Amino acid sequence: MEIFLIRALQLIMALSLLVLVHEFGHFIFSRIFKVRVEKFYLFFDYKFSLFKWKPKNSDTEYGIGWLPLGGYCKISGMIDESMDTEQMKLPPQPYEFRAKPAYQRLLIMIGGVLFNFILALFIYSMILFTWGESYYDVQKATYGMEFNEEAKAIGFVDGDIMLRSGTDDLKKYDVDLLRKIIDEKSVTVLRDGKETTINIPEEFGLLDIGKETPFMQYRIPAVIDSILPGSAAALAGVQRGDSIVNIAGKSINSWYKLTTALEELKATGNNNVNITAIRGGEEIMLTARVDSTYKLGVMPRELGYKPVEIEYGFFESFPAGAAYGCNVLKGYVSDFKYVFSSEGAKSVGMFGTIGSMFPSVWDWHRFWLMTAFLSIVLAFMNILPIPALDGGHVLFLLVEVITGRKPSDKFLEYAQMAGMIILLGLFLLATYNDITRFLF
Repeated sequence: MEIFLIRALQLIMALSLLVLVHEFGHFIFSRIFKVRVEKFYLFFDYKFSLFKWKPKNSDTEYGIGWLPLGGYCKISGMIDESMDTEQMKLPPQPYEFRAKPAYQRLLIMIGGVLFNFILALFIYSMILFTWGESYYDVQKATYGMEFNEEAKAIGFVDGDIMLRSGTDDLKKYDVDLLRKIIDEKSVTVLRDGKETTINIPEEFGLLDIGKETPFMQYRIPAVIDSILPGSAAALAGVQRGDSIVNIAGKSINSWYKLTTALEELKATGNNNVNITAIRGGEEIMLTARVDSTYKLGVMPRELGYKPVEIEYGFFESFPAGAAYGCNVLKGYVSDFKYVFSSEGAKSVGMFGTIGSMFPSVWDWHRFWLMTAFLSIVLAFMNILPIPALDGGHVLFLLVEVITGRKPSDKFLEYAQMAGMIILLGLFLLATYNDITRFLF
């Protein structure tokens, strides 16, 4: 329950900030061009609001709604999610959105997306300034990497050291490294002291990488470093420096294989774990009796890899943060095509999926990384040319600028309704996926 509350609080904080910044983008451009803003709300206030306030001599009502599905900025003379068509039947007023030139209306509509993107770049800049950058160089991972079944099926072998994708050197293990593998369709690894090239099948995509078991991870030898007093391993006679080579009949050559073997043993209900280890060059046999957690109570020896540490000064952090944010956006746009596949549709999620991406313990570094990423996602999704989203309004405005003809209010009304139906369908799909993930 505690983990749920921590994640829920982070989700609410992040989305509230992003919605406020997004709507403020629309608000500030509206005020610049002297367009009246009737309401500025965090969350939706269908039928009633939790809080509202209208300053003296102001045309804008500020408030907090009860339905936490975003927020809105109600702009006079515009067909939006409020579907206030009665106002559109009256003659246009100078302070209304529809009475302004197309370029002003265009800037008002992209204001939200623009502010979300700027916010993401600012957050990334401050993250780099505060925490810097730290990563392990995959080329210096002397024990190599460990791969899942999908990776082994296309030619990778446990212990391979990543060198190059195409002609680009591989350094930092992150999603960009995986994208390079997909894009270049070839990877050069160091295997048994010799360079080997692995060709990636044309049909192999990022969704094949994004399985429950990581495509690859740093390989950690199954050598014991510390033992918890009174644990199953301590009672069985396991000692520091022991190298585990077999668990319950399964060959062990890494720490991941050790933990996987214990998980598989849990399904059998057998609490007696037969262990084969190498100690001082000799093979020894031990038996540990585990409890319902199937934990031995041991920790692995540290690899001794030194991370690459990069620090940024205040002014250095801004171009670095901008480059980082643009790279995140580029990667997200590149990955968006997978949404239209059957597997990609299953990956779509709502609050449950988004909330699970936040850390289970409070960590400001990871919170701000996730918030910046969501800000970029919100900006990109909102600029898609779907009626009811900012991108739909932008599309119609661009058509007006190019053709010199403004779509009729009735057309915009129908388009808005169609867009809301599409968004409702996506919302229901995402919610369904969340529920099935929780139940199954």
